[in-house]
Amino acid sequence: MNIPENLKYTKDHEWIRIEGDEAYVGITEFAAHELGDIVFIEVETLEESLDMEVDFGSIEAVKTVSELFMPVSGTVLEFNAVLEDSPETVNQDPYGDGWIIKISVSDMSEVDQLLTPEEYKELIG
Repeated sequence: MNIPENLKYTKDHEWIRIEGDEAYVGITEFAAHELGDIVFIEVETLEESLDMEVDFGSIEAVKTVSELFMPVSGTVLEFNAVLEDSPETVNQDPYGDGWIIKISVSDMSEVDQLLTPEEYKELIG
């Protein structure tokens, strides 16, 4: 299982990549594998300011629908337009082209509460 060292993780299997005061958010390879074939991603929180752990959307796979949660507080700036026509990109490249949202981080100190790659590895066993 690929768990990049440059990311932070949530117990709900989201990852975050900080770039200045903005960040990219997606789901982990583990989550994508557990969900199976992803068929639809819905994000209706564009331009909304959301608190840490509040859901920002949902992801639908052939066998289930799961909520997506904010890893840190921030404003949703962008939804990855590639996913509108090709949601399976999350299965194929969860840490690259399969990112889901771009956010403006409102409280960088919350990043310290997230899991390190090592802690995430322990979580998923």
